[in-house]
Amino acid sequence: MLDRENLPWYAITNASEIPSPGVLVYPDRITENLRRMIAMVGDVSRLRPHVKTHKMSRIVELKLAAGITKFKASTIAEVEMTLAAGGRDILLAYQPVGPNIDRLIELTRRYPDALIAALVDDADILHLISQAAIAAGVRIPLYVDLNVGMNRSGVVPTQAAVIYGLLSHTDGVFAAGLHAYDGHVHDHDVDKLKSKTRDVFEPVWQLRDQLISLGLKIPKLIASGTPTSKLMAMHDDVEVGAGTTVLWDAGQAKACPDLDFQNAAVLITRVISRPLPGHLCLDLGHKAVASEFTPPRAIFFGMEDARPVTHSEEHLVIATDRADDYPVGTVVYGVPCHVCPTIALHQHVWVVRDHVAVETWPVTARNRCLTV
Repeated sequence: MLDRENLPWYAITNASEIPSPGVLVYPDRITENLRRMIAMVGDVSRLRPHVKTHKMSRIVELKLAAGITKFKASTIAEVEMTLAAGGRDILLAYQPVGPNIDRLIELTRRYPDALIAALVDDADILHLISQAAIAAGVRIPLYVDLNVGMNRSGVVPTQAAVIYGLLSHTDGVFAAGLHAYDGHVHDHDVDKLKSKTRDVFEPVWQLRDQLISLGLKIPKLIASGTPTSKLMAMHDDVEVGAGTTVLWDAGQAKACPDLDFQNAAVLITRVISRPLPGHLCLDLGHKAVASEFTPPRAIFFGMEDARPVTHSEEHLVIATDRADDYPVGTVVYGVPCHVCPTIALHQHVWVVRDHVAVETWPVTARNRCLTV
């Protein structure tokens, strides 16, 4: 048995029992990150963290225990998972279309004590949600989704007054407010980040003033991704929607030097081959670590110099000057560069307490459908 006192924080003494590739999570670090998230916002009621990062009911329970009562989700399954874990104020940060409208209605019927909201940016979809809600005898809170420059979804602020006015006068639904996701806004230079954020949100403030002048109510404004969360938290009328902060990763740490959070999710992988001098092949393929961004996929403890060579479904080849120190079979630990889609690749994670992987937590909402 390894000496726990001399182990780095991420290492486990029972690695020989844990299959790779896998993910280790550290509840004490998660709890500390939640404390820091709340401290950053100042008022826990203005924190609405995204569950897509972890997709785990056990982490929802930790959030509730920390006093967090509001949540964001991207899928119906994530909404259902959060409801089952005890969450009662959830925004589906997505416009439901097709059968997902009926699934949203069904969850609203199953959990009459919950506030389950969604996004809308299209008049025809608004009409369909309204019809479905009226038929079911429920009212659905909707936020108008604003396109603040990411150009992925939403309506640009200068054109949003029309649909917000329509929403405010449509039966079966009610206007819950505005939603603005600024995932394209990031900069390691804090002054530049402030400038970008100010420019991006100026049209949003103008829209809000316009709507108020028209006599329309704006109950809430939900905004920010992780990089801008600290800046948006300075606005006392904004709910902050950061999510990555609960687990953190190598990508956010590089992009957001002004944010102070702990890595709470670590990859466990093994050397499975040494195909060339100075090269290692790890069992960490596309199916085990997020691969949507430019490499590297992870930063490995003790091999921070490692350079990506090739990546395929079940293999990751890296080059490092320390290759001779890692014989085949060696356990390697690393932090993913993008933790959110990495977690979704795994059926469960291993929970580490006092350097021992003691149990597994299911990644419940990696599934697209739970019961609804």
